[in-house]
Amino acid sequence: MSLSLLVTGGAGYIGTHTLVELIAAGFRPVVFDNLSNSSRQSLDRVARITGVAVPFVEGDLRTPGAVAAVLAAWARAGDPIQAVLHLAGCKAVGESVADPLKYYDNNVIGTQHLLHAMRDHGIKRLVFSSSATVYGVPQHLPLREDHPMVPNNPYGRTKAMVEDMLADLCAADPEFGAVTLRYFNPIGAHASGLIGENPADTPNNLFPYITQVAVGRRAKLSVFGDDYDTVDGTGVRDYLHVTDLARGHVAAANYVHAQPGFTAINLGTGQGTSVLELIAAFESSTGVAIPWLGSPRRAGDVAASFADSTKAQALLGWSAERSVADMCRDGWHWQQGNPQGYDTVATPRAREDVAVAAI
Repeated sequence: MSLSLLVTGGAGYIGTHTLVELIAAGFRPVVFDNLSNSSRQSLDRVARITGVAVPFVEGDLRTPGAVAAVLAAWARAGDPIQAVLHLAGCKAVGESVADPLKYYDNNVIGTQHLLHAMRDHGIKRLVFSSSATVYGVPQHLPLREDHPMVPNNPYGRTKAMVEDMLADLCAADPEFGAVTLRYFNPIGAHASGLIGENPADTPNNLFPYITQVAVGRRAKLSVFGDDYDTVDGTGVRDYLHVTDLARGHVAAANYVHAQPGFTAINLGTGQGTSVLELIAAFESSTGVAIPWLGSPRRAGDVAASFADSTKAQALLGWSAERSVADMCRDGWHWQQGNPQGYDTVATPRAREDVAVAAI
């Protein structure tokens, strides 16, 4: 399918991997990003992978008129934006507990500005980057889309609020279509080693912390909570390869193009992996030991969360294809070749070299 899509947050971790898959599927993405947790270099890497220089506009959703100006410019050029993939926003549970206003401002108010601009330009198709945190403490596992939304932290509440906004908008305008993708825990990196997760500060998520410890940027890993009612006392999550997640965005973009109305869809593997199991898988896949230290639970975390993704298979024809071992291998390939993230000058080594070094 050949459509022009605006990808908010497109220079970020999930955004860059999604760009690669969108281009391969024939879409024409345009990136809008404020670079608060991303790098302009990431788009140069996307161009190296795909051979396509993706148009980029630096801007913030909260700036009045910023998105509207982009939509107007593409319309004047004769290539109007026909749909939006909305990936922009703040995403750390712990930070949202410490600074909730930042999350309501970025995630809710920013989305409201985006939707106003879309309405003013007659754009009625949206894929939204939501989160499994909208479910809160699981009442049953695996989590299905009909599970009550009772988020237990500000990050999850902002995602649930946006979902409510989209559902109300679809109810008010039967021509509007919105797919909200409830991610579980994306990790790993593109197989090329050219793009991967590159937190602007101390990582808030487990996997980039593991890879930064492995490459020597950090001394040890903090494991938050070892007394949960799980297989080994540590938190259990549904880890999903970021490339599989990116494929899910392409499937959702195709689906929403033909299907108005509001649809919520989980994207996960359906398998739970504990923190200690993920550390063991990383060590097994790479040959690198990860020193760790137990720490108290973090506010807002839950003991276990993993998906029922049968709806994604039924509606999108999507299912996860890559294993936890694949995620660890690809994530380490990225971090080894880019020890300082996108600030690294050296070109990532070929996977064969990485494998030899890890033996």
